Amino acid sequence: MQIKSKVREIEEGVEVSELTFEENIVCSIEGLDCANCAAKIEIQLNKADGIEEARVDILSGKLILSLSGIADKNEVLQKTQKIIDKIEPGVKIRELSKEKNDDHDHDQGEEVSLHEMLKLIVGILIFVGVLFINKSSVFYLPMFIVSYLLIGGDVVFRAFRNILRGKMFDENFLMTIATIGAFTVGEYPEAVAVMLFYQVGELFQDIAVNRSRRSIKKLMSIRPDVAYVKKGNEVQEIKVEEVNVDDIIVIKPGERVPLDGIILEGDSSLDTKALTGESVPMNVTVGEQILSGCININGLLTVKVTKLASESTVAKVLELVETATTKKAPTEKFITKFARVYTPIVTFSAVLLAIIPPLIFQVGTFEEWLYRALIFLVISCPCALVVSIPLGFFGGIGAASKNGILVKGGNYLEALNEIEIAVFDKTGTLTEGSFKVTQINPVIDISKDELLEKTAYVESFSNHPIALSVVKEYNKSIKQEIVSDIKEVSGHGIKAKVNSDEVLVGNARLMEKENISFEASSALGSILYIAINKKYVGNIVVSDQIKKDSKEAIKLLKALGVKKTIMLTGDKKSVATSVGKALGLDEIHAELLPEDKLNKVEELLDSKSKRGKLFFVGDGINDTPVLARADIGIAMGGLGADAAIDVADIVIMTDEPSKIVTAVKIARRTRKIVWQNIILALGVKAFFLVLGAFGIATMWEAVIADVGVSLIAILNAMRVLKK
Repeated sequence: MQIKSKVREIEEGVEVSELTFEENIVCSIEGLDCANCAAKIEIQLNKADGIEEARVDILSGKLILSLSGIADKNEVLQKTQKIIDKIEPGVKIRELSKEKNDDHDHDQGEEVSLHEMLKLIVGILIFVGVLFINKSSVFYLPMFIVSYLLIGGDVVFRAFRNILRGKMFDENFLMTIATIGAFTVGEYPEAVAVMLFYQVGELFQDIAVNRSRRSIKKLMSIRPDVAYVKKGNEVQEIKVEEVNVDDIIVIKPGERVPLDGIILEGDSSLDTKALTGESVPMNVTVGEQILSGCININGLLTVKVTKLASESTVAKVLELVETATTKKAPTEKFITKFARVYTPIVTFSAVLLAIIPPLIFQVGTFEEWLYRALIFLVISCPCALVVSIPLGFFGGIGAASKNGILVKGGNYLEALNEIEIAVFDKTGTLTEGSFKVTQINPVIDISKDELLEKTAYVESFSNHPIALSVVKEYNKSIKQEIVSDIKEVSGHGIKAKVNSDEVLVGNARLMEKENISFEASSALGSILYIAINKKYVGNIVVSDQIKKDSKEAIKLLKALGVKKTIMLTGDKKSVATSVGKALGLDEIHAELLPEDKLNKVEELLDSKSKRGKLFFVGDGINDTPVLARADIGIAMGGLGADAAIDVADIVIMTDEPSKIVTAVKIARRTRKIVWQNIILALGVKAFFLVLGAFGIATMWEAVIADVGVSLIAILNAMRVLKK
């Protein structure tokens, strides 16, 4: 208020608005292996003051908090820990540093403790032993109670603790009520067996979750901790976070590239598998870009750093993979909500099943119907659904990353199943984005070699991609001292003197401006017209090359059910039409400005069906508005602009259009496996709920069915990673 009044004193009529800001805090969340508890924590945190959004990712062991307004970070973290303590005591959060996320430093919660395992084994041995004891023995019941407490004591403790806090209807509650009920009706072996099988199921769940976590930690190994920086004649070992842009680093054979840069000295082969999924090494030489995360196979390289550690390719890749599982697919969100409603309904149904038939309809005894109700409770546990669905999507994201495709969330992976319209940029997306001389056409007494030489000498003073392609085609040393009077004519071309000859290189407008008679070419590509001493001597055609897999990618997308394939480009119509026809695209729109592309995508979004999705693929800064507006934005990440990669929902690290087809296939396989789990879990549960209600199924059968479904669903979910 003081600020507002002071401003009004100085300049009446000026209004001051309070702006809110958002800050993301990333924490490790240690000791949390229950997906149901993770969902509860997320719900409560999203209701807390000062937190704009909270996302709990059980698979990567991360909690991401978006703070808004003037919230104090330390207060929010304290409040967060208190909320977690109420729901799941023992679970601890720890803020991760922005530089390294501290992933190398902790492994808490990764494995089941030796103490817990020992308790379970002793409990099992006592349980097996008591099965051979006579029922009349004085040790019969006490041994069952001891084995029950050793095997499931922690489950009972959590259930009663949650009840005291007003938190009911979780899996701990279901198992405790079912097993204590079984003891009440004298079914001691079944009570212990239910708890044993439940704990075995939880053990397998923990193994599956920890295996997924380890796959993320394995990925972290692609980020080197140090770089070897050259300072004068010395090479010093420095932390990657302390290396600056333009520093010179040395990378020995066998070392991982620590930072993005340009090669100054040396030739080598790079293993790019961690970034691109490609097993074939990539050869690199002086002047070429090198990306962090690759392995230098056989040559000593001297590299000039072009990006800080926080902005490097490997940092972006790790950030994308780490946060991908926090963006839940619609199916995941539905299952989480379903489980929250489903458990109370089943619990009340079990109570009604135990009370109504014996008391109202006077059918059978109360003990008989109570037993049936307990079976009903055992089979109702939603663990198979709550755990296997997120695991399925995590597996899909992991399978995509192994193929050089970074999907930023399960929601985008699921959306790939509904693609109707595929829209592509041209340059750098369907074409290589690197120009190449395709024709050299002399017209009078001059050879091809001489025409190329004169043009290369003039173009050697330009950094334009077309000029660079001419110099590359010439591929000989250029004596720039013989070139003088260089003058760039904006939008037309270049004038210069090569020895005593005046050479003009440019477009048709340059020839017209200089009143030089020439013959216009209809060749496809960018045409350089050349005149020497005011006389037209020929032209050179420079073209962008179509990527080798572009045509196959379009063909396969159509085979997968994409209804329309469209190209939007700023290039001239003749070039765009030629490329579009060669690739078999349905529509071609050329000579578009960035806003024209955006308007065209808006029209296409209006034309698709309600469920259908549109994806746009691009690589340049000018593509970012369209990438953001499309249902799914796909960026070519190998050499694409950072802005495009940041905005996109999916990043193709190899720059290959055919990887989009791979992504769609992975998405469909993931959805198939997820729905297999949903149908299996609900189908088996419904079947045994009916059998239990009619007294056909025993508790043994119910618990084996429940644990069996959970294990099958988890193993099925992990199958996505294997493909």
